Amino acid sequence: MSVTKDVAALAQPVIEGLNMDLIDTEYIKEGSKWVLRLYIDKDGGVGLDDCQLVSEALNDLLDGADIIKTPYTFEVSSPGLDRPLKTDKDFQRYKGDMVEVHLYAPINGSKLYTGTLHDRKDGMITIVCEEKEITFAEKDIAKINRAIIWN
Repeated sequence: MSVTKDVAALAQPVIEGLNMDLIDTEYIKEGSKWVLRLYIDKDGGVGLDDCQLVSEALNDLLDGADIIKTPYTFEVSSPGLDRPLKTDKDFQRYKGDMVEVHLYAPINGSKLYTGTLHDRKDGMITIVCEEKEITFAEKDIAKINRAIIWN
C-alpha cells in the first residue's frame, strides 16, 4: 500500500467517529519538507476547531503506527469552497449548489459548464443551466467542483 492509503485506512474510522468525512489525503514534498495533509468535511462545513480536534485525535495514533519513516509536518484542513466533488456523499451534500463541470473535450463548443447540481446516478451527472437540464457522462468529466459565485 502507499502512505496515503495506509494513513487514510487508519484515519477514516477516527474521523467518521467525530461525525466528519475524510475527503482526501496528501503526502507531498513542499520545498525541503514532507507534509502529510488530510482534508476533512462535514455537513455545514468545517472550521478551525474541527481541524484541531481531528489533528489531536490522530497525532499520537499516526506516530504509533509508524507509517511514515521520515520527519514530516502533519496538517488537517478544510477542502476549500471550490474543491472537486469526488464521493457519493459529496454529490449528495452539494445537490442544489452551483457547480462547474470541466470536460476533457468540448461538447457543443464548450469545455466548461456552470449550473446547479441536480443529480448523479448510473455514471451520469445532471446540472441545470439556464433552466435547461444538461447531462454528462462521468467519464467525460475532468473535474467537477463547487462554483464560487460573487455577488
